[in-house]
Amino acid sequence: MAKTVVVYHSGYGHTQRIAQIVAEGAGADLLAIDAEGNLPEADWAALDAADAIILGTPTYMGGPSWQFKKFADASSKAWFTRAWQDKLFAGFSVSASLNGDKGMTLAYLNTLASQHGGLWVSLGLAPANTLASTRADVNNLGGSVGLLVQAPSDAGADKIPQGDIDTARQFGERVASVAKSAKG
Repeated sequence: MAKTVVVYHSGYGHTQRIAQIVAEGAGADLLAIDAEGNLPEADWAALDAADAIILGTPTYMGGPSWQFKKFADASSKAWFTRAWQDKLFAGFSVSASLNGDKGMTLAYLNTLASQHGGLWVSLGLAPANTLASTRADVNNLGGSVGLLVQAPSDAGADKIPQGDIDTARQFGERVASVAKSAKG
C-alpha cells in the first residue's frame, strides 16, 4: 500500500479543514507546519518515508504563506540528498477570492516538487463551467494543476462552499489512486 502524507500550513483554519478533507480522501497522514514555519523531526521522517506528498498552503499576496516557504526552504536538506526523488507530489491552495492568484501558488508548489525530482499529480477533474454551474459543483473554480479552494474572508472554515469540499475529497482520492498504481 502506498503511503501518502499531506503537509500544510493554515493561518486561519480554512486550509486546515481542506487538508483534513484531502487527507480523508487519500487515506493520508496530516503534518501541520506550525505558526513559526516548523515541523517536528518525526514529520520530516514521515515525508522521507512517503510515496506521495500533498502540499497545502493558503495564498497570501500571490504566493504561499511565509510559514510554508520556510518549510520549503528547510526541505533543501532533503533536496541535497535527493530523499524525495521520484515521489509523487500534488498541491492545493486556499484564498478568500475566487481566483486570488492561487495559480501562482500552485506553480510554486509544482516547481518545489520538480526541484526535488518529484512527479506531479494534477487535479484530473473537468471544470464546472456551464451557465447552470454553481459553487456546489465539483471543480467550479476550474483548477487543473491542483486543487483551488475559496474560503470567504468573513466566515469560518465551515462556510467553504460544498463544491470545493467535494473537489478536495476527490482530489485526495485521485492522488491515493495514482500512488497505488505507481507502487504496483
